[in-house]
Parts: sequence; structure tokens; C-alpha cells
Amino acid sequence: MSTPTSPLQIANYRKFWLARFSAMLASTGMVVIIGYQLYDVARSVYGMSMAQASFQLGLLGFAQFLPVFLLTPVAGVIADRFDRRKVAAFAALLDVCVALGLGVTTELEVRSLPVLFGFAVLHGVVRVFIGPAMGAIAPNVVPTSLIPRAIAFNSIAMQAGMIIGPAAYGFLFAADRALPYWTTAVMQVVAAISILAINNLPEMHRDARKAHPVRQIIDGFHFVWRERFLLGCITLDLFAVLLGGATALMPVFARDILHVGPEGLGQMRAAAAAGAAVVALWLSFRPLASNVGVKMLVAVGVYGAMTVAFGVSREFLLSLGFLALLGAADMISVFIRSSLVQLRTPDDVRGRVSAISGLAISASNELGEMQSGVAAALLGPTGAVVFGGAGAIVITVMWAWLFPEIRRARKFEASWEQKP
Repeated sequence: MSTPTSPLQIANYRKFWLARFSAMLASTGMVVIIGYQLYDVARSVYGMSMAQASFQLGLLGFAQFLPVFLLTPVAGVIADRFDRRKVAAFAALLDVCVALGLGVTTELEVRSLPVLFGFAVLHGVVRVFIGPAMGAIAPNVVPTSLIPRAIAFNSIAMQAGMIIGPAAYGFLFAADRALPYWTTAVMQVVAAISILAINNLPEMHRDARKAHPVRQIIDGFHFVWRERFLLGCITLDLFAVLLGGATALMPVFARDILHVGPEGLGQMRAAAAAGAAVVALWLSFRPLASNVGVKMLVAVGVYGAMTVAFGVSREFLLSLGFLALLGAADMISVFIRSSLVQLRTPDDVRGRVSAISGLAISASNELGEMQSGVAAALLGPTGAVVFGGAGAIVITVMWAWLFPEIRRARKFEASWEQKP
């Protein structure tokens, strides 16, 4: 049999790709609708002001982050001790339950903030366990030489889900408020079936279940702390997105600033994903090959600048353009960081490193939403977004100085050998 030249030539990878796409579409679409519902309920049912309702969006981000913070170390160990396919599939099926619960409460018109917060927390629990398991599977189904291209294709799956999910769910919600949740339930079932269909994965390491779980958790954090390059990459994403994320305030811009409603909110979320998808498609055929560390830093700086531009824009089409450029810059950063982290992490700790990386991403997203909500209450929505984008630029400059290992990264090189 000839050696594959593309991840898509590998049947197991195609199954993995479908699972990632389905799960991402279901998750991002549902999160957008939960956020819009919560903001709308806060304004229309509870009579909150724009600032007060924006703060509720910040609390929503914190509610989704709390289970991530508490359970991520456990999720990483589980991904390194048990069959990653079963862990990911079980988490996807749990999300089916969350979606069905939201669908039923929406049909019954239970317009309550506690209900929405409760389901958001449950969805956060699902994400804790599906992330490390899914993230650690892909390098097991492709040769080491194809990992950068596989990561690019992974990103296409994720960005395609992030494009189709928010845009489609906005229209689905406008047609029938419960329809997005029924759709999520179906897509997560597809994800679970696809991930379970993957076969011939390498056996789990013999010592995986011998070590004490607490010892494994400590070893995972120690590994990242000792590898300064990994530490720099993960924390750069953490702090830059923590400050620069405008996602949490998109419902505010859609409803009260740009006046485009839930349909416009879906398009705004999709615009950033579309920019990322175009870059991911390009990188899947023409991966970056030189000065990757500097290019990652520049991309994060551009991400911050586009966040500022979006914050001051009052033209819907112009805002969509800035979001597309923001997504493109973010995709370059994600591609480089993910490739380097995967290539520098041995398989026996990949679940834990994926969990720690996922914790940083969730912290940057969910705590970023809380930061945005608090900042919006103090500075207004525009001030909060502009402040955050400027902060992301400052963080990029600081990290370029604090972690010279990032600047010195020239090429994608594996520091471990994948076993057949």
C-alpha cells in the first residue's frame, strides 16, 4: 500500500474529521443561541438595562468556565488512561441530553435566567471531557509527517462548523426557537457514531493506569511548566484572547448597536469563522514552513488590531469584514501553535497537555466573556472591545520578549517519534 500524502486518504482520519465537524457545528451553534436567549430574556423579561444584560453575558462565560477549571485535570488523565474514542463519544451523548433539555424548556417557554445558566454549566462539563479526548486522537491516526496538514484539516472542520452553526442556528431560531436544540441533538449523535467507528488505534501505554491519577495530573502540569516553549504558546493564547475576545458582546452589537437581530448575530459569528476557514484551507495545501514563531506573534497582534476595528465600526458589512480578518489572523496563530505543541508532546502525556491547552483556551474564551461583560458594564460595549483588543497587542509584545523561544521557532520539527 502506498504511503498517504494527505490525511483525507486515511479512512480513520475521515471519520475523525466528520466527528469534529459535527460536534463543533452542534456546540458553537447552541452556544450562540444560549447567549442570545439569555441576553434577550435579561432585557425583555427581567427589564435589565443594556449594561446589566451585558454583565449577565459575562456571568454566562464564567458559568461555562467553572466546570472547565474544576474538571480539566481529571479529563486529561481520563484521556490518557482510557479509550479516547469512548470518552469522546460518551461526552457527545451527554451533550445530546443538554440539547434536549434546552429544547423542551424552550418549547414550554420557560424563560428563566437560572435555567439557561444551569444548562450552560452542563454544556461546559461536556466540553471538558470531549476536548482532550478528541484532541489526542488525531495524531494517532496520521503519520507524524502529516500532522501539520492534519491540524489544518482539523481547523477546516472546526471553522466550517463555526461558520455553518452560528449562521444556520440564527435562522433556525428565528423560524422556531427550539429547532436549534433539536439540531444539536442530531449532530452530536452523528459525532458519537463517527468517533466510535475509528479502529486500529494504538494501544494505551501500559503504565497509563499504574500511576496514581493525582501523580499523573501533577506530571502533566510539570511537563508544560518545564517546556518553556509550550508554556509560552499556551499562555500567549490565554492572555491575548482573554483580553481581545469580542465574542461575548456580539449579542449586544447585534441587538442594540448594529440592530441586525439574531440573523445578524449568526452572520457575525460566521464571518470570523469564514475568514479562519479560508486560511485553514490554504494552509492544508500550503503549510507554513519558515519563521513560524514570528508569524504566530504577528498573527496575534493583527487579531488584537482587528478587534479594535470591530469595536469602533458602526457599519454592519464593515464589521463583518473586520471579523473575517480577525478570524484569519486567529487561524494562523492556532495552526502554528497547535502544530508545534503536538509535535513537541509525546503521546503518553498528550491527553493531559491537550487538557491543559484546552483549559487555557476555555479560560481565555469563558473568562474573556466575563471580562468583556464586566468591562462593558464599566466602559460600555464599544469601550470594552477596544480596550480588550489593545490589551491583546500589548500582551503579544510582552510575550515576544518574555519567551524568546517562540521567536526562535523556525520550522515544524517533531521532538518525539510516533510508534506504529
